[in-house]
Amino acid sequence: MAFGHTGAGGGVSAGGVADERHQLVNVAYRLLGSVTEAEDAVQDAYARWYGLPRGRREEIRSPGAWLTTVTGRICLDLLGSARARRERYVGAWLPEPLPDPTEDGRTNGTGPAGAADPADLIVLDESVGMAFLVVLESMTPAERVAFVLHDVFRYPFAEIAGVLDRTPAACKQLASSARRRAGAVTAPATAPGTLGATAERADVVRHVKEAWETKDIPALVGLLDPAAVMTADGGGLVGTVLRPVEGGARIAQYMVAIADRAPGLELLERSVNGTPGLVARRDGVVATVAAFDVSDGRITRIWVVRNPEKLGPWARSEDN
Repeated sequence: MAFGHTGAGGGVSAGGVADERHQLVNVAYRLLGSVTEAEDAVQDAYARWYGLPRGRREEIRSPGAWLTTVTGRICLDLLGSARARRERYVGAWLPEPLPDPTEDGRTNGTGPAGAADPADLIVLDESVGMAFLVVLESMTPAERVAFVLHDVFRYPFAEIAGVLDRTPAACKQLASSARRRAGAVTAPATAPGTLGATAERADVVRHVKEAWETKDIPALVGLLDPAAVMTADGGGLVGTVLRPVEGGARIAQYMVAIADRAPGLELLERSVNGTPGLVARRDGVVATVAAFDVSDGRITRIWVVRNPEKLGPWARSEDN
């Protein structure tokens, strides 16, 4: 999935500009880690486009590139302000998890009653995996923009310079710095993972579900890496651990304790950000979404999102 400039010379139809929304939402979500903020950023970019005098719009050779640049600048500003907001956030902050729009009979690009749903527009590939999005959080706003636009979307540094208002050489340095922050994690190609890897993950997650349902601590410990880490996001709105739980044995005990305190909890196997995960429902309402990282047949990381403000797409998914 490359950026590419979609406009031609002269004017552009309203439909042609509207067609850019899919790409813009994909870019903004990867930059912000929030479906809601991504949609707001894209809406703001369109408002600025339609706020231009008609003559000015007709002068813009590539409306898609113009909208992408403006969306990138809006995201850059939001990333800057997000740092201050997250210092006041209760507990750990995690990106908003995404459901697979094809599950439960949904149609990609439409939510209930056929209404456009921004979450359904996002392509589920490795660049929206929870592990990758969490790594992006360690970067400065400028590093994140340069890294995502270049390494994920293959946007040229000469054009990223227009987003960051820096020289192409400076943008190249920012992307390089971001790669160092990411350590061994490299930007994944925007294509789904291999079927074999997905099947292995699904098997491990399925066994975790079965062991969790039967409260089998030894089985859970066997499925968890001894150095596994679980991070939970409740946003101060629901109860959850405020600090990461470290160690397979401790995580297993915590999971069983949660099951004891929440009778009637229903566990479902669902795709979370394009990889096998679990959804917990109580009385038909999605209360928890869990994403997993698997290595050598064991769970190494668990990301648990319980903040109800981040589960809107899941409520719409499970209602269908």
